[in-house]
Amino acid sequence: MEQQLFSISVVAEAFGLSVPALRYYEERGLVRPAARRGRVRYYDHDGLQQLAYAQLWHDDGLMPIADTAAVLECERVEDRHALITEQRDGMLARIRRLTRAAAVLEHMLDCRTDRPLDCPMTGAYIRARVDAALSGTEFTDDFLPGHPDERRPGPAKPVGTVGPTGPTGP
Repeated sequence: MEQQLFSISVVAEAFGLSVPALRYYEERGLVRPAARRGRVRYYDHDGLQQLAYAQLWHDDGLMPIADTAAVLECERVEDRHALITEQRDGMLARIRRLTRAAAVLEHMLDCRTDRPLDCPMTGAYIRARVDAALSGTEFTDDFLPGHPDERRPGPAKPVGTVGPTGPTGP
C-alpha cells in the first residue's frame, strides 16, 4: 500500500505556516520531506509528526528555532532536560519582569497626582534613582513595596562616582 504524501502548500496551510516558513524549518533540520516531484516537496505522515513535534517546542514552548533544533537533535534525555531547564528558567525570569512591569503601569494608571514627583511612590523612586546615580552606588529598585516580584534592596554597593566632569571609578 502506497503511503499518502502531502504537498508543501497543503502541509503549510494545515499547520498554519507559510510555505517559506516550512522551507526554513527544513533548512534548520526540523522537518524533512519524504519526496520531491520536480520542485515540489512532499511530506508523509512521519514528516507531519516531526513537524508537529517541532511546533510543540517552537510554538507551544516558545523556544527559538535554534533551540528547538538543538532539542530535536538531543539523543539523551539529560541533554534535552538541560536545554529545556535553561529555556524554562529564562522564561520564568521574563514572566517575573513582565508581571512587575504590569504592576508599575497599573500604579501609574491609578496615580491621581498631576506631577510624578508629587506621587509618594513615584517621587521616592525617582529621588532614590538620582541619589544612587550621583553617589555611585548600585540602584536597588524598590518602586513597588510589598509587590511579590520586587527585589529586596540590599546594602548600597559603590560602583564609581559621578563628578562634575562625568563618571569615575570602575
